[in-house]
Amino acid sequence: MTLPLSFLWPQFLWLLLTLPLLVLVYVWLLRRRKKLSLRISSVAIARQALGTGQHWRRHLPPAFFLLAMAAGLLAASRPTAVIALPSHHATVMLAIDVSLSMRATDIQPSRIVAAQEAAKSFLTDLPRNVKVGIVTFAGTAQVVQPATLQREDLVAAIDKFQLQRGTAVGSGIVVALSELFPDHGIDVGEMTYGNGKSGKRIDESPGKPKKEHVPVAPGSYTSAAIVLLTDGRRTTGVDPQEAAMMAAHRGVRVYSIGLGTVTGEVAGFEGWSMYLKLDEPSLKAIANATQAEYFYAGNAEALKTVYEKLSTRLQVDKKETELSALLALVAAALSLTAAGLSLAWFNRIV
Repeated sequence: MTLPLSFLWPQFLWLLLTLPLLVLVYVWLLRRRKKLSLRISSVAIARQALGTGQHWRRHLPPAFFLLAMAAGLLAASRPTAVIALPSHHATVMLAIDVSLSMRATDIQPSRIVAAQEAAKSFLTDLPRNVKVGIVTFAGTAQVVQPATLQREDLVAAIDKFQLQRGTAVGSGIVVALSELFPDHGIDVGEMTYGNGKSGKRIDESPGKPKKEHVPVAPGSYTSAAIVLLTDGRRTTGVDPQEAAMMAAHRGVRVYSIGLGTVTGEVAGFEGWSMYLKLDEPSLKAIANATQAEYFYAGNAEALKTVYEKLSTRLQVDKKETELSALLALVAAALSLTAAGLSLAWFNRIV
């Protein structure tokens, strides 16, 4: 829970000032009762009749009742707090870079092998009731495994990754969205090449009408999330920021992972070289636009740690929750306790 609390009806908090007044009234009544007790012919006999535990017992029911009033007034003020609750993510789409730069060995044994092993560990850590789908992207993006609960099929798809030229980061996000929202008619070819050049739609069901999309608040869709991993920068395909806005308008969080070097270096692969540099600003912008997080992984162990953190985050959601009902329950329990003690000890209610 993130403190401090906020209140929807803070004006009711002024009523808490009545509680000290009630304490003063209680003290006044006790003193008045003490003066009246002096008229009894034998004070010692009266004290003996009350019993040795009577002195502190008589203050407990009023104290519980005072706490009940405080809890009730707080409930009336409608407090809210950000609380970690069980997540409702039903589907997680992994969008993984399979460009040729993933052959680099600055991360042992290579970037692609480290990415594969980390993805497999991620599958193990996720709850078994969460579906996972896999999208790979290089010059183009494609679904290599539709969302499924079968972890064996997912592992087999990860083991079959094939590296290609190009890095279409934005296209990877768009294809993942097309899997999550098949009735939205999302067409990555249309977005990349324009009218008449896209070929078939991603949603290829003949005669299926396109569902009109109404934008929602970023991060508000709790039934799915996208995990994007790349080691470079976009060289082709859909603009990553445009793809991020598509995800944001559908409320889908895109957690981005940057793999490799952020300073830029030349790596050699079997007789040819490639300049490598991670586009961190773009990945951070994607995460920020979708109310998600960006993670940097500079080595294989760090990448596994990132996936472990992601697994934890995807199992809980932080939401602003009203606590009025809980405080009202506490107030009721305290009131019943006060009444029960008073009846048991003094045969009266407070």
